[in-house]
Amino acid sequence: MARTVWYPGHMAKGKRQLEALANNIDLIIEVRDARAPNLSSSPLLNIFKSKIQIIVVLSKADLAEEAVTRQWCEYFKSQNLLAWPLDLRKGNMGKIKKTLFDKKPAFRDLRMAIVGIPNVGKSILINQLVGRKAAAVGGIPGITKGVSWFKGQGFLLVDSPGILDPHSDARAHRLLSWIGSSKGQVIGSWEEHAKECMSFMIKKDLWIGVETAWDVKPEGTTSDILENVGRRLGKLLPGGIVDRESSGKTFIEAFSTGKLGRLSLEKPGDSPLWELL
Repeated sequence: MARTVWYPGHMAKGKRQLEALANNIDLIIEVRDARAPNLSSSPLLNIFKSKIQIIVVLSKADLAEEAVTRQWCEYFKSQNLLAWPLDLRKGNMGKIKKTLFDKKPAFRDLRMAIVGIPNVGKSILINQLVGRKAAAVGGIPGITKGVSWFKGQGFLLVDSPGILDPHSDARAHRLLSWIGSSKGQVIGSWEEHAKECMSFMIKKDLWIGVETAWDVKPEGTTSDILENVGRRLGKLLPGGIVDRESSGKTFIEAFSTGKLGRLSLEKPGDSPLWELL
């Protein structure tokens, strides 16, 4: 029987480690996927003291619609949160580094945590902030053991494993698997994920990217559409039968990596995405 969520043991361990040092953090950088900023929010923020400053990095901004990302930046601003949309592969860390340096206490390095769900770009961000050969400097005496810190110019940062909320709606985990932040293959078949994703895209009027990439129209049932996608991509078994699992996997991977165009799955004020499933 397929799982309803993906929550391996290292996530629980990472959460415990962050809880142990939460009161010693000055600032949090939360990394979210720009395509779905609400869906990809971290479940860890509630373990930190309420007055701690949070900076939001909207990663993979190159895969999201620019106009919608601007709406999100305005929304975060209205919530007194600083938000940066970034394509982390290109760097552009100057503004962030200056902001961090300006917040450095006079008597010690700024201590901050990088948090976010799996595969939103935390490791890339650390490499950009600290250096591509970032080396852990070990635990800080008097704070906690077993946690590695990385040193940058005027700051220390602690990484955390990508952690999902094991208690969230199972449909949210399925949506997260489409953007690569959950293991779709352990909570359902590729065929079923692809058909559900297709239905979602049609409801959200996001199908144009599929037509542009593969010239497949949203006609018939999702099974019919997946069949057409598979034939278009040459995903055939002996006898000319479409390999639905392979076709579904290719469809989800194309959705996740931006091959179906720049897609924003939600806008500020939208109802939870999983209600469309």
